[in-house]
Amino acid sequence: MSSRRAPDASTAKPVVIRMSPMAHFASGFLALCLLVMITMFPTWGAACMVLPVVASIAIVRFRTVADRDTVTARTLLSSRTVRWDEVDGLRFERSAWARAQLRDGSQMLLPAVTFALLPLLAEASGGRVPNPYK
Repeated sequence: MSSRRAPDASTAKPVVIRMSPMAHFASGFLALCLLVMITMFPTWGAACMVLPVVASIAIVRFRTVADRDTVTARTLLSSRTVRWDEVDGLRFERSAWARAQLRDGSQMLLPAVTFALLPLLAEASGGRVPNPYK
């Protein structure tokens, strides 16, 4: 007879929210389009081929990691972690991704967090982020 216990806060795994790997197709399409520029402008066209590579790196790197105590936003060049206690709320403005409104008045972009993924974030935060679908 085995006993199963619900995972507590110390053993719960963090939730990782990433961009879809399908976005690499857009990066590949951009590379194909830029190949035309190489024939017309060899120097500038070749230099522009860096753009699809940077786009693919961004697709892999951008993510939001949330657990019961903290939320970490990882962007192309940096990573920032804040405690949920420092977050006043979440905002959705012109971009599709959420922004965390911090108590000090600043904002932090939460890459790949859309309105549809709020239930996932609500569960990971232990209810600190309200679930708008309940």
